[in-house]
Amino acid sequence: MPTYFVYCRKSNEPEDRQIRSIDSQVTELKHHGARKGIRILEILTEAKSAKAPGRPVFNSMLERLYRGEADGILCWKLDRLVRNPVDGGA
Repeated sequence: MPTYFVYCRKSNEPEDRQIRSIDSQVTELKHHGARKGIRILEILTEAKSAKAPGRPVFNSMLERLYRGEADGILCWKLDRLVRNPVDGGA
């Protein structure tokens, strides 16, 4: 069974208020993982803008992914993972 991190982020900037709450992202991704037979290793959340590199939870998750702790990442929408070229390249 594949093992994934769940990563949920909500920007702390006012213009992003329409984005789903972290709780609703977590709920949806848990259901999706169960439907697809994906084992969720850990749920990681962060309330920080992704416009610039330097998110501690995201960076730690990538390091753990590179070490082989999980097979991949589940996120609600791609822009919850990356919004800058440095993180996108990683």
